[in-house]
Amino acid sequence: MTTLPESAPAFIDVEEARQRLADHGYLSDDRLATTVFLQTRLDKPVLLEGPAGVGKTQLAKSLAEATGRRLLRLQCYEGQDETKALYEWDYGKQLLYTQILREKLGSIVEDAVDLNESIERIAKQDSVFFSERFLAARPLLEAIDSDEPVVLLIDEVDRADEALEAVLLELLSEFQISIPEIGTISAKHLPYVVLTSNNTRDLSAALKRRCLHLFLDYPDAERELEIIRSKDTGLSEALAGRLVEIVRDLRTLDLRKAPSISETIDWARTLAVLGVEELTSDVLSSTLNVVVKYERDLKKALDAIPRMVDPNATVPDGLHGHGHGHGHGHGHGHDTLEPRDDSGDVDGKAVRLAKDSPGRHDDGYYGGEGGTKPTPKSVPAGQGSRSFSARKRPV
Repeated sequence: MTTLPESAPAFIDVEEARQRLADHGYLSDDRLATTVFLQTRLDKPVLLEGPAGVGKTQLAKSLAEATGRRLLRLQCYEGQDETKALYEWDYGKQLLYTQILREKLGSIVEDAVDLNESIERIAKQDSVFFSERFLAARPLLEAIDSDEPVVLLIDEVDRADEALEAVLLELLSEFQISIPEIGTISAKHLPYVVLTSNNTRDLSAALKRRCLHLFLDYPDAERELEIIRSKDTGLSEALAGRLVEIVRDLRTLDLRKAPSISETIDWARTLAVLGVEELTSDVLSSTLNVVVKYERDLKKALDAIPRMVDPNATVPDGLHGHGHGHGHGHGHGHDTLEPRDDSGDVDGKAVRLAKDSPGRHDDGYYGGEGGTKPTPKSVPAGQGSRSFSARKRPV
């Protein structure tokens, strides 16, 4: 792939930015294409915020491919310090050189009149051992000091500590890095910098001020279908369209992690590999783990899938995680409301306690006439409907 000259703009206009990103598999809308175009003209970093799996990281990769630049990536994580992001000294190499040059260092101080003069002479050699030849560059310094233009991806910056976020400020505003032992290193070629955040914490105003900002959300149904179509999943057009509808319905549920675009693509490929010709409840339920990754989310999604496929459908017993044929000689009474816990399942403890409530047996059970029958607890009218109004059993 041919590298563009540094003096030439990466894109002529917004439409070319959109087209060249599309040529490398990234379908962008007007806002995103405009932001990328402005980045190449204004020489400002871009901060992309939004839920995981909407294409933030992929944008940096596609931008590198579309502009012929090398991609450098800094993956942020909690506890990361500047030595893993900026640079660190190669102490092993420094020690090796010291051992090799021991005789030379000895000759420098051999005629010194006292210890202080020896130290002064050795101190003058600091620049030899604290130079760029002993510097191990990490992604940030490598992007600044690169002999060729690069795209720098600072991924999931919200996972890094605030201390590292502060280290980024000089690079994002001046495209330079200050190293106390050496001085300031300025960029030979201004990198295209893309920062991504999943909003696990708020970023500082100082960092946001230095960047062009864009919030990436899930695309509309038409664009998501277009994305799936561009990935050549092997799923038919009709089934892909129906699958997009199902995924968008799943995102409306109160899930810990909503299905991402990349997971939608994986689901489409899974169904194509299985040779699915119709999206039934059974097929979707058996492959739901491709897009739903938490057990509690899976239970909610399994309950909802039949109604997504057919609004008049009922949920099969087997999808609830328990059967109804307990062999206790009683029914569950689906026309009545049963106590439920926080997850929406029947609260077995509450059911058992209800069976032992006073007044459920006749006088003979308590010893005939001599027995003492507890006074039944009075329940205000309407209490049940108020208590369980928010926890109705799915129809």
